[in-house]
Amino acid sequence: MTDYTAPQPGLFIAFEGGDGAGKSTQAVLLSKALSDAGATVLRTREPGGTPVGEKLRSLVLDHGQGEIDAKTEALIFAAARAAHASQVITPAIERGDVVISDRYADSSIAYQGAGRGLGTEAIVKLNDWATSGLWPDLTVLLDVSPEAGRHRRTAGDAPEDRLESEPDGFHAAIRATFLALAAAHPQRYLVLPAANTVSELAAAIVERVTALLSERAVQASAQGSSARDSPQGSA
Repeated sequence: MTDYTAPQPGLFIAFEGGDGAGKSTQAVLLSKALSDAGATVLRTREPGGTPVGEKLRSLVLDHGQGEIDAKTEALIFAAARAAHASQVITPAIERGDVVISDRYADSSIAYQGAGRGLGTEAIVKLNDWATSGLWPDLTVLLDVSPEAGRHRRTAGDAPEDRLESEPDGFHAAIRATFLALAAAHPQRYLVLPAANTVSELAAAIVERVTALLSERAVQASAQGSSARDSPQGSA
C-alpha cells in the first residue's frame, strides 16, 4: 500500500449492507490498514459517534422503549446523524483525516424509506438537510441475503435489536434498496458479496480505497500547482 504519511485531502467512507453483512469487521480492518500506511483515520458508527447519538442509538434500537412509529424512527436517526455529521465527520474531513463510518444515510434510505414504507425520496431529502449535504466519497456495500444475514446474527449469543428482529421480507426490501442506490451511482460504490472470505473482502476494499486516495492526492497537488501559478498565488 502507498505510504500516506504526507498530508492528504480528507476522505469519507461509509460501510453499508444488511444486518449480519460483516460491516464492522471490514471497517476495523480498513482502519488498521490505512493507519499502518500512515493515514490519520477516524472510525465511527451510526447511530452514534457523539454522546447524544449514542443515547439516541439506545432509544431507537433497544427493545422495551415502547412503540416507535416509522416517522419518529426516521427523525431519531436523522437527529443522531445531524450531530454526527456536524460534530465529528465534517471537522475530521476538514483536518484531512480519513473517516470510516459503520453505516450512514443510505441505511435510513433503505430501512426507513423502503423497509418502513416512508419513501426513499422523502428520506433522502430529510438526511440531505440533516447533514448539510454531506455524503460519502465512497460507500462500501456488503451484499448479504436476508437468510444469510439472519444466520450470521443468530449464530452468536447477542440478541437481535429492534431492526434486526424484523422479518425477512423487511430485510429483502432493504437489500433491494441498497443495490438500487449502488446501481444508480456506480462510481461512488464498491459492491462486494458478503459471502466472500474476510481476507478477500479486505483486500478488495483496501485496493479501491488506496486508488481513491491516490486520485485525491493527485487532484490536490494539481490544484495547489494551479493556485501557485495564478496571479493571486504568485503575488
